[in-house]
Amino acid sequence: MRMAELSAESGVPVATVKYYLREGLLPPGERTSPNQARYAAAHVQRLRLIKALTEVGGLSLASVAAVLRAIDDRETPHRTMGVVQRELAGPAPKVSDEGVEWATALLDDLVHRHGWKRHEPGNAVVDNLVAALATAKELGQETLTEGLDEYARLAKRVAELDLAAVAGRTSVEEIIETGLVATVLGDRIFAGLRYLAQERVSREVLES
Repeated sequence: MRMAELSAESGVPVATVKYYLREGLLPPGERTSPNQARYAAAHVQRLRLIKALTEVGGLSLASVAAVLRAIDDRETPHRTMGVVQRELAGPAPKVSDEGVEWATALLDDLVHRHGWKRHEPGNAVVDNLVAALATAKELGQETLTEGLDEYARLAKRVAELDLAAVAGRTSVEEIIETGLVATVLGDRIFAGLRYLAQERVSREVLES
């Protein structure tokens, strides 16, 4: 297909497609003349993935480039989804060293009990979790952590539902696109359901 067809098929404007080509986010097409190239279904899929990462995930183009590098370097879908999650998390807020030490010990104990993988500092997702736990302590809200084991069990079940969405997908790009949408939209769906549940429970608890 030509550039105009690629744009129409993917829903990405021609000017944006050309920009992605210049920046190396989209591989070049097959040259048919000095000013013309032919593009394939793989280019449409790559553009759909970039759209999902930027429009659904809200990632910057620098973060998108990091995800695409993982795909092009033939990383496994598991490792590539890890890159996506770290880019989605962004940098963790600054908290006190004391809070970090307390939260890290709490998290290490939780991870050990549930048989999960322990992550060293520097993983953006885990650093954000540590910062949230430390902030709860600094606000005098340690009771939030008393139900951490139950939160962990619920999180595992949600993760199983998320990963069920990628069943049957074959290419890494399809898996990443589907996993990203499931993660981002799943977060929003769960947040909405949590709000509705809190509204019901708070009425029972706070208005009784």
